[in-house]
Amino acid sequence: MTAAVPAPSPRPDAPGASLRTIRRTGFSIGLATGLYGISFGALATASGLDLWQAMVLSAVMFTGGSQFAFVGVVGGGGSALGAALASLLLGIRNTLYGLILAPSLPRGGARGAARAQLTIDESAALAATGTTEAERRAGFWSAGVWVYVFWNLFTLAGALAGQHIADPAAWGLDAAAAGAFIALLWPRLRSGDAVTIAVAAAFVALLTTPVLPAGLPVLAAALVAVVAGLLPSRRGATGHAAPEVDASDDEPATDEEERR
Repeated sequence: MTAAVPAPSPRPDAPGASLRTIRRTGFSIGLATGLYGISFGALATASGLDLWQAMVLSAVMFTGGSQFAFVGVVGGGGSALGAALASLLLGIRNTLYGLILAPSLPRGGARGAARAQLTIDESAALAATGTTEAERRAGFWSAGVWVYVFWNLFTLAGALAGQHIADPAAWGLDAAAAGAFIALLWPRLRSGDAVTIAVAAAFVALLTTPVLPAGLPVLAAALVAVVAGLLPSRRGATGHAAPEVDASDDEPATDEEERR
């Protein structure tokens, strides 16, 4: 998913009050994120999917960036394989979230399966704001459940509306996918390296879009980040050893040295 996650308001001293605050934040996140589902549902049906196919994508795939990528590739005439690869690539980040959250959440049984399904940007972000195990669990489940509920409800509304909209662009719904990706990327551009990689990936996408089939430019741009991750860090690539510190400099001067 892609909506920005608001920080919870300062927590009162009572633990129960802090959990209620986190759960209210999860509800607001779910409602705000779910609104993107209207655009997805409309674009999905306009791209050739039927109502049930759009609903299955939201219920099973349940990761907004991957869903937008899928319908974007399909709508642009790309192959099902290209759409699947683009979706898979964008969904890999959820696996990393799962590894980070594993110590705080159930791993097996029905709750473990539900946790795997609900591990998205918003649930991981709200869980990360917790300072205790109970707060992290409350943040994860409240954001994850409410995003799932509202995302699927609004997907249904958008898919129903999309069946009666000849041109989603006339309503601005085609811009929602680009806006969603920007919302996902922008908070992560906090360092010079991240900005450089984003600019290089965008440049590769622009160069390859006119010559590659739909869906492949996304994969080509993603390779930029993969290559950048394989390169040695600039901090460790200089090969210079840290200057040695003379321990004698830290010793207090004697009376004779001070008189000098």
